[in-house]
Amino acid sequence: MRQSVSFLALALALLAPACAPAPAPPAAVSPAATPATFVNRVWEVAESSAVAPGHLYIFLSEGTLVVASPTGTPSLGRWSRAGEGLTMIEDGISYATDIVALSADEFRIRSHNPGTPVDIRLVPTAGDARGAVR
Repeated sequence: MRQSVSFLALALALLAPACAPAPAPPAAVSPAATPATFVNRVWEVAESSAVAPGHLYIFLSEGTLVVASPTGTPSLGRWSRAGEGLTMIEDGISYATDIVALSADEFRIRSHNPGTPVDIRLVPTAGDARGAVR
């Protein structure tokens, strides 16, 4: 009798997880619910108080900032999150930068360079409607 009770307990222990309801699949996240991001996207200057239209900005996820001019050599800098804004480092000079607006179609920043702050309105590049780096 003792052996059959042990067998029954073992059988119940093994079968219990199989009888439990399956966990619910994760809820799908709609694109509208996902916050817009500027990271790993190619942005083009549409207008600015100091930067010529056509310059490209890419904020890579590991902190590299790539700035490319249609007529010059690309430059590499660094960037990092700083509270609600950013810190951008170009040519070894660090600038506090405000994120003025951010959506899938527009990224506005204000860089606090020495002197007058620089406003830049960036849009995704025309070559990739989503602007995603692949």
